[in-house]
Amino acid sequence: MTETDDKMRAFAEQVFASETKDENIRDEISMFDVADDCPILHHEMAHHLHTDDDVEKRHERSRTMAQGAPAAIEHWEVDTPTYLEVPDFQRVAIIGDYASGVTMDDFELSCKGLYRALTIREKYMRLAFQRFPRTASKYLRDIDGEPFKPDDQLQPVFTPPPKNGEDPFDTKNLPKNLGYVARMKDGVIYVYNDTAAADKHQPKDLPCPDYATFIDDMNFLIALIAQGPTKTYTHRRLKFLMSKFNVHEMLNEMEEMKELKMNPHRDFYNCRKVDTHIHAAACMNQKHLLRFIKKSYRVDADRVVHNLKGKEVTMKELFQSLNLHPYDLTVDSLDVHAGRQTFQRFDKFNAKYNPVGASELRDLYLKTENHISGEYFATIIKEVATDLEEAKYQYAEPRLSIYGCNPNEWTKLSSWFVKHRVFSPNLKWMIQVPRIYDIFRGRNFVPHFGKMLENIFLPVYQATIDPQSNPELSIFLKHVTGFDSVDDESKHSGHMFSTKSPKPEEWDIVKNPSYTYYIYYMYANIAKLNQLRRERGMNTFTFRPHCGEAGAVTHLLACFMTADNISHGLNLKKSPVLQYLYFLSQLPIAMSPLSNNSLFLEYAKNPLLEFHKKGLVVSLSTDDPMQFHYTKVRALKHISIQCSQVQDLCKLQLQ
Repeated sequence: MTETDDKMRAFAEQVFASETKDENIRDEISMFDVADDCPILHHEMAHHLHTDDDVEKRHERSRTMAQGAPAAIEHWEVDTPTYLEVPDFQRVAIIGDYASGVTMDDFELSCKGLYRALTIREKYMRLAFQRFPRTASKYLRDIDGEPFKPDDQLQPVFTPPPKNGEDPFDTKNLPKNLGYVARMKDGVIYVYNDTAAADKHQPKDLPCPDYATFIDDMNFLIALIAQGPTKTYTHRRLKFLMSKFNVHEMLNEMEEMKELKMNPHRDFYNCRKVDTHIHAAACMNQKHLLRFIKKSYRVDADRVVHNLKGKEVTMKELFQSLNLHPYDLTVDSLDVHAGRQTFQRFDKFNAKYNPVGASELRDLYLKTENHISGEYFATIIKEVATDLEEAKYQYAEPRLSIYGCNPNEWTKLSSWFVKHRVFSPNLKWMIQVPRIYDIFRGRNFVPHFGKMLENIFLPVYQATIDPQSNPELSIFLKHVTGFDSVDDESKHSGHMFSTKSPKPEEWDIVKNPSYTYYIYYMYANIAKLNQLRRERGMNTFTFRPHCGEAGAVTHLLACFMTADNISHGLNLKKSPVLQYLYFLSQLPIAMSPLSNNSLFLEYAKNPLLEFHKKGLVVSLSTDDPMQFHYTKVRALKHISIQCSQVQDLCKLQLQ
């Protein structure tokens, strides 16, 4: 096993190095992809099928499947999916050899790799109290020869909405202080019973995959997604799934339409729509922002609202210094809409957060920390929340930033939340962490990467151990559902994540760590934090990073291991193996075609519909309405894919 692992590790490092080296010059077909019309592939496939296949093994496989069929049918009769309860739908049945046209040796090799990949994800999800699909877990237990126990399924813990008359900001029932001590070591927060145990490094048992284990698992997955037989097999399986959906659509389109029309009190406008990917600083549309700027000027023209070059100025003086008058502003002159000029230019896109190109206005209207304590920003968000409440069926999870510059960021953010009572039953909150350590280090805000991680996570651990020490933060954390990792993925750090990578406390150079480096240390801290909070009866956090919008396909691999769900996922089309793993694990993807159209991928080329047809769990999200929307009409429909493709989960492939 040691020799095999060493070879696999060497191969994975070679693949990873070549992938990141060619990142800026690679076209849409990467080394992980298989072309649809590749003559060499078809020639090699025909050669394998006629010369190398083990016919006896194939026949034995078919007999085994035939013997197991009654048990499978009995299982589905006991727990019948909803789609099978519709009597008039026509069915598509594939009978006979289920090896998808590959040799049995390639078939077994591929399925063993896919099985191990799913067990890796299941392990990481269980440790962080994140979701893993019940169907896949059942078949993995069958393969392991163990009984499936529904009670073993772990789920995130969310704070229920307040009851009628209950104050969401009430601090009376916060848990007591446990007296634990939290300290960071090698980039991960450890919890100790007391100071003496901390000095001896005797932490509480909060398990998490260590650095070396994560590297080994990642190396295996890198080798798997570059493995020829697995790429061919998964490519054919994905084509089969799409074909199956297309046939189902042709056969049952009219029946589905009929069923839809007969469903009372439900249409697109009054079904639940959840925006799981939206940034708070751009959650309003441009017209809303423009209207608010003009209104605030009429009401507060003489109010001191900004500190300009060390001098306090009124709003009127601020606009005069910018040679502007709100009366003359239009949506066009506001210039916050992302167009073709932002395509492949993330720097220009970030500049669109500045109304009229003025950072002073961004600071005044779109920041939680400014001269007026973020009052205008809170008011705008509450107006957006009011629109959602009036629509009755719309919900959202705005993202607020924690940068890691200093440990007081959490206190200031939670104070803003409580002071302005920014609560709505239609809103939950996400915390986004920008991957901009290099900027902070270049300005000497932090001495090393470990300090940035400590500033991000240590205050949350302390608020979990002793909620009374920071009651405002404890209340705010009740309404937080997860963490996000954000920035331009196309920026290549030049760092290869491996066992030779320095520890976070040793990373004191200006250079930014790699995407995977960020992902591991964020996941490790969230996993330990969730275990501690679950013990205390508190809500837990999911890890839901931006991933696969640009950059290397290995970003998607790291998030397959660690993330509850992701945003974007465009680059899944470059790797059939990863795409198939995302299908098998039903890993949710919040996609934003309008956002992608202005940044990385033209609207017509967006793979959203393709992923939907293949059975991946996808949903529509707005990302940044201020940059991409002209009106408040929102495309928020959450699409949960529970089609007949779910039976494909390991049922015959992974036995």
